[in-house]
Amino acid sequence: MPTAVLTDHERAAVQAYLRLLRTVRAAFDGPPDGHRPPVVPPAALAEAERALAAAGLAGNEEAFFRLLHDWCPDPG
Repeated sequence: MPTAVLTDHERAAVQAYLRLLRTVRAAFDGPPDGHRPPVVPPAALAEAERALAAAGLAGNEEAFFRLLHDWCPDPG
């Protein structure tokens, strides 16, 4: 249960990060293919970057991960 009160931009950044995290996990959990590495769609990364910038968190990983932990202690 979230314990922090987030702004709309902060919530969007957390949600974009969680979608990116799930996308990366799905890419690595897929069937093994020795011919190419797992691919993360550029749109997923771009969405997370835009959301972090809009929340004023781009380049401030410590603040972002503290916010993420307060709102969603187990992002799994």
